[in-house]
Amino acid sequence: MPIVVKLGGSLAESGRLRSILDIMGRARVPVVIVPGGGAFADAVRHAQAAFHFPDAVAHQMALLAMHQTGLMLKALHPRLATFETLAELRRALARDQIPVWLPLKLVQRDARITANWSTTSDGLAARLAERIGRVPVVLVKSCRIACGTSLTALVRLKVVDPTFASIVDRARLQWRVVGDGDAKDLAGLVEGRTQTAYRRRGTSCNAGRRMAPGRAIARHR
Repeated sequence: MPIVVKLGGSLAESGRLRSILDIMGRARVPVVIVPGGGAFADAVRHAQAAFHFPDAVAHQMALLAMHQTGLMLKALHPRLATFETLAELRRALARDQIPVWLPLKLVQRDARITANWSTTSDGLAARLAERIGRVPVVLVKSCRIACGTSLTALVRLKVVDPTFASIVDRARLQWRVVGDGDAKDLAGLVEGRTQTAYRRRGTSCNAGRRMAPGRAIARHR
């Protein structure tokens, strides 16, 4: 059973991206990466604010921002391979590669995804986890999160998007938010050494962590 791991776009700004990719590269369980949009998605937000095009157009552009991040990730680690279809995903896993999702093709055909900013790469990661068999989903963030923070609170604080919470609830997904300082926890998950660190609905479990400043939690992609 694979784990869907969303790598927040802000990891590149935080300086943690290469170390996180090194952890992913050592994965012993099947892992599927969902890239955030990062600075590429920020450019879409700025363009929409300047030119006032519809959210549906911005949504497509943000998906392409995730494509750009995905291509960058693939270039940074030899074990990573991009995919656009579920068939390509299965082939990459069969070759012991780590598939990185380029989401436009699958998302455009998915009637259960809202084409606006309420759905970011968080929600798309949960939807992919649901589609490939209700597998666990892990969000890797640059922020830190207090143990016991409810999923409702995470949405309110803009740590995760509303779509993520909705899909986790309806599909009863196991989930985890991994923040700055939790690299050992992430390694345990992808190396198969940690089996009980996920949450079902309810609350986050990054013990003893404080909330990040506003800018760090404002970007989902």
